[in-house]
Formats: sequence, C-alpha cells, structure tokens
Amino acid sequence: MTDIRVVVSGSGKMGRQVAAAVSAAEGFTAVAFVDKLAAADAVDGLPVYRAAQACFAAHPADVVIDFTNAAWTPELAPIALAAGVRMVIGTTGLSSEFMAWLAAESAARKLGVVVASNFAIGAVLMMHFAKQAAPFFESAEIIEMHHDQKVDAPSGTAKTTAELMRAAREDAFRHAPTEKQTILGTRGGEYGGIAIHSVRLPGFVAHQEVIFGGLGQTLTIRHDSTGRDSFMPGVLMAASASMTLDHLVVGLDALLGLA
Repeated sequence: MTDIRVVVSGSGKMGRQVAAAVSAAEGFTAVAFVDKLAAADAVDGLPVYRAAQACFAAHPADVVIDFTNAAWTPELAPIALAAGVRMVIGTTGLSSEFMAWLAAESAARKLGVVVASNFAIGAVLMMHFAKQAAPFFESAEIIEMHHDQKVDAPSGTAKTTAELMRAAREDAFRHAPTEKQTILGTRGGEYGGIAIHSVRLPGFVAHQEVIFGGLGQTLTIRHDSTGRDSFMPGVLMAASASMTLDHLVVGLDALLGLA
C-alpha cells in the first residue's frame, strides 16, 4: 500500500512536531513544509515553500496538515482543495463564513477534511464528559491554561466545550452575579451562563478544567497536555480518516464514535 504523502503547513514548533510524527509513523511520508513567512529554505531535511501552489506542484500530496492561524488557513484551503489535497486543520478562531465555505467546497470536490479544536484524545473525552454532565448541574465554569505565546483567548477547546455544554441543556447555566468587581474582568468571559477564564503563562502547554457546581457538591473534569506529542496520535488518525471521507468532519469525537 502506498504511503500517505503529507505536506505540513507551518514550520514552527508545532509544524516540526507534526513533521517528525508523520515521518516516524508507518504508512506516512512527510514531503515538504509550506510556510508563507519561513526564513529557511529547508527545515529538518524537508524543503520549505512559501507559496502553496508551488509546493503542491513540486510535491503532489494526499493531505496537508495545518496548525497555523486564522489568517493563513483560509488562504491555504482553496489552493489545497483545488489541487485535490485533503486537509487536517487544527487552527482555531476560524470564522463561521469560512467553515461554511469549507463544508460546501469539500463536499463538492468529495475531499475529506477534518477540523478539530483539540487533537489530544484525552481532551476530546473531556469535552464529551462535560457535555454529558451539563444537564445535571445548574452552574459551571471553565478554566483553560496555555503557554504565553498563544495568540487567542479563550482557546478553541474552551469555546467548543462551552458550546457543547450549552447545547446539551434546555436553558443557559446560572451565572452567579457579582455585586462588585474591584478589578474589572476578574469573573472572566461568559458563554451560555458559563464563566470562562484564560491563563497564559510560560511553562504551560495546554490544560483545561471544567468545574460544575450544585447543591453540596462540585464535579471537576480536567485534562492536561504536558507536551505537543499528546496531539500526534489524533493528528495521524485524522489524516488517515481524511483519505476515506468525502466531506467535512468537525471534531475528533465523530472519528472516535462519540458523536
């Protein structure tokens, strides 16, 4: 069986981690990086292209794995799909308009695309368990902690978790009113009555806890990624799944049989 040929979008820390995981995995071959802002012409033995068209022309690929930013991903997607390249996307903060376009385009071209806010299997299970618990508690808060170079807040995982929790209920959660905030913003943001708090500090990778509160009890569901390698099994699973899909799938839960 021919290896799945992978182009990695982005040649920073996460991109290099993805390329290393792809190169080490049986049945996969990393062929190139595409990185519009790259300074080097090669990274870890792979060529780096600044233009996606040139990259796919020189290295026909089956899948492009993209963990970049919400400005670059919408530039990359039309070029990749037009070239017949499937996509695995871990970029967060993508607009609803882009996601609607991506769903329509992938279906029209019958190309598998997987978009997920988190590729760690434990994080997917955390979101699933939080969704299951949501109807049984009247109050909930989310605390997410990431490294200090993360550009968005809250994280895509926290936002997705809150959306899943709210969708699992008839009514919004009860958000405890605060009569006086001596420092504005200390109660965090809010979605569906769920307070969301974002921590950004060096030393963290990706961590989240969901805390439910009820009469005389609390329930805490927590997940910790202590290294970027925690995302790699989910990334490889998504890349493999994209080869048999003919449409957009959002979230790893569907691939794990949880949806």
